[in-house]
Amino acid sequence: MSQGGTQVGFIGLGMMGLPMARSMIERGFRVLGCDTSEAARAALAEVMPAGAVAFAPDPAAVAAATDIVVLMLPNSRIVAQVMEGPNGLLPALRPGMLVIDMSSSEPGETRRLAALVAERGAMMVDAPVSGSVAKAKTGTLAIMVGGDDAAFAKAEPVLKGMGEAIIRTGAVGSAHAMKALNNFVYAAGLLATAEALRMGEALGLDLGILTDVMNASSGRNIATETKSKQEIITGRYAGGFMLGLMRKDLDTAGSISEATGVASPSLQLCRQLWAEAVQMLGPNVDNTQIHLFLNRWAPR
Repeated sequence: MSQGGTQVGFIGLGMMGLPMARSMIERGFRVLGCDTSEAARAALAEVMPAGAVAFAPDPAAVAAATDIVVLMLPNSRIVAQVMEGPNGLLPALRPGMLVIDMSSSEPGETRRLAALVAERGAMMVDAPVSGSVAKAKTGTLAIMVGGDDAAFAKAEPVLKGMGEAIIRTGAVGSAHAMKALNNFVYAAGLLATAEALRMGEALGLDLGILTDVMNASSGRNIATETKSKQEIITGRYAGGFMLGLMRKDLDTAGSISEATGVASPSLQLCRQLWAEAVQMLGPNVDNTQIHLFLNRWAPR
């Protein structure tokens, strides 16, 4: 799919951002990258076609040179810093520009920043992703999108450079909310799967067959389908999503619970366990290592 060499700014070339930017280049876009890491910039430039990638020194320079800017950053605090900090994106925005925030951000903070973007005559959508690094590499991510019709129409071709399932979720901020709630449900399923495997192991059950039973029955979830045999039983623990990022998404879901006043006891339990797991194992291990964290109660 060629985009006629359309140039898009891309701020945040980390574990997910780097393969997403590469996917865009492979589909005909030119990328103006921005990242504080020299290694990340070098990794994007490596083996890319001549003229397909260039770099800007700061977010303001990205805005000056492009009409569409993608953000793929760790959290709302860093998004706000990139938008409002020194040499930030916000003051450099022009009428008609589009900011696509693909970070996993707080919905309330997203709405606040979107209002500031609108004051500049520009547009903003939130477009968090679902999928692993492997799906980012192949451009097959699922992408949720919050924003009005005009913003979505401008964003859609860019998003199709990174994903295959583009799901509109409503007003700006709604996609970040749905991403957090989705990941809470995933975390609960992963925790239940890990606990069931521990109990099955203690009983001497064949864990592969136990997984087959769950996948053929009412216990089936994404963790039983894609994590049980592949990552947990094998001891590989490389599902492609860090424990600390899962904790962050659970905290975002917690902020939604607090803002809405909806009681969420199972969410609070997940938040507590993931916080303890991060403290014990560190934030950068794979999220499937929640299974190892259960050693605290049931040593292998």
